[in-house]
Amino acid sequence: MKVPLFQVDAFADRPFSGNPAAVCLLDAEADGDWMQSVASEMNLSETAYIRPVQNGFELRWFTPAFEVDLCGHATLASAHILWTEGLTKVSDPIHFHTRSGVLACKREGDLIELDFPATPPEQAEPPSGLLEALGIHSSEFVGESCFDNFVIVDSEATVRAMQPDFGRLAQIPMRGVIVAAVSDDRAFDFVSRFFAPAAGVNEDPVTGSAHCCLGPFWQDRLGKSEMMAYQASKRGGVIQVQVKDDRVLLGGKAITVMRGELCV
Repeated sequence: MKVPLFQVDAFADRPFSGNPAAVCLLDAEADGDWMQSVASEMNLSETAYIRPVQNGFELRWFTPAFEVDLCGHATLASAHILWTEGLTKVSDPIHFHTRSGVLACKREGDLIELDFPATPPEQAEPPSGLLEALGIHSSEFVGESCFDNFVIVDSEATVRAMQPDFGRLAQIPMRGVIVAAVSDDRAFDFVSRFFAPAAGVNEDPVTGSAHCCLGPFWQDRLGKSEMMAYQASKRGGVIQVQVKDDRVLLGGKAITVMRGELCV
């Protein structure tokens, strides 16, 4: 069996930045254990699998450890591959059938726009050991979305300086934790980082799905529905965020850095 395979830097305007995702093009349904094995072999934060179905494409996402319900950067990477490889017209929107419903993607100039469900956080007590594992002594807000824990800290400097204890974080039952603050840079409204050692990813470089939570939160705090976000990982990435009722539109760029094929 030979399966076309691509590696794409998502939420990136140049190679070797943003968040790398693997994209596999399938012509038939594949075994879930095989997909998980490939994702573990790729060892990227997400490996996406695309398969043509009626009225669009099936899309599934796997971390090195398990399948997830929603992923932004691998969806952006998947749409990018379908357009750049000529598998669908650039002028046509793409509809992905996923575990989070039908997700639409379209081109807006040189950006790809993802239409995702909003996952606003609810205030909650932090799980035991969370703040200690993050190395945080104080916080302005602690909550949780349907996927992740959520922590707001006092400054961008605090976000950037964090050095979590990943071993301790991995013991906390959660997909991941979002940490964010208002940006010091006027080009951006807020900055964030995302840690998910329990999912096999100590720090995710740029996390689109986290902004489905961040968007509604900062809309309430900042009083605006259109925002620019920066994820302050080592690779870094820029995300345009627009909140529309119960949806969040995420905008970003993508670059193909590798193409080949799986031989097994």
